[in-house]
Amino acid sequence: MSNIEEQKELICDICHKMWQLGWVAANDGNVSVKLDDGTILATPTGMSKSFITPEKLIRIDSKGNVLEAAEGLRPSSEIKMHLRCYDKRDDVMSVIHAHPPGATGFAVAHKAMDMYNMIEDVAVIGAVPLTPYGTPSTTEVPDAIEPYLDEHDVMLLENHGALAVGCDVVTAFYRMESLELWAKITINAVILGGSHDISRENIQKLIDLRGYYGVTGRHPGYKTFNPDDPMLHAKED
Repeated sequence: MSNIEEQKELICDICHKMWQLGWVAANDGNVSVKLDDGTILATPTGMSKSFITPEKLIRIDSKGNVLEAAEGLRPSSEIKMHLRCYDKRDDVMSVIHAHPPGATGFAVAHKAMDMYNMIEDVAVIGAVPLTPYGTPSTTEVPDAIEPYLDEHDVMLLENHGALAVGCDVVTAFYRMESLELWAKITINAVILGGSHDISRENIQKLIDLRGYYGVTGRHPGYKTFNPDDPMLHAKED
């Protein structure tokens, strides 16, 4: 992994992009990166992602203890969710939490994104689960996501937002970006008459291409879905 100053610059760049894309408002969202020495850089609580600069980032240990921080700054109380990801997945080196409107709409509607309608997202992300509701700032949220970490790099948090992990902060960001575009496309497809899934045979072909394209992380494989869900499939006349 590149040096700490480069990681700080990357985190700030991604925080600014998240704000510009409308994935966060006010003090929403949080970003973290695990460094080679096992310590973690994290965004501070109570600050817009548009205002994040390198000196405002906080360095903590694997238990959440603050090692370095500017005066008056502390990590988000949701850092517990990030720490759980790092604890359960050795391959995870970055965690992003945001509220992208399209994907969060699915979370608020209590609908998993388990459709298989977009070629790129089938290959890269796979089905995105809806994790159970958890009260922010408590261990309820990390407890809710833990059962899904073995197979998923992207999750919807019920009535809350979305979570993406990656081997670096750019990969985590790309996964969140892909999730949001996919959500918007699916919503548009539903408005136009229905979202139609790729055949099971072709889904497997797409999953098999992950190795060819060097895609890292976990993939849940093919999951069944509810064919009668009116939000995802066209109604017959």
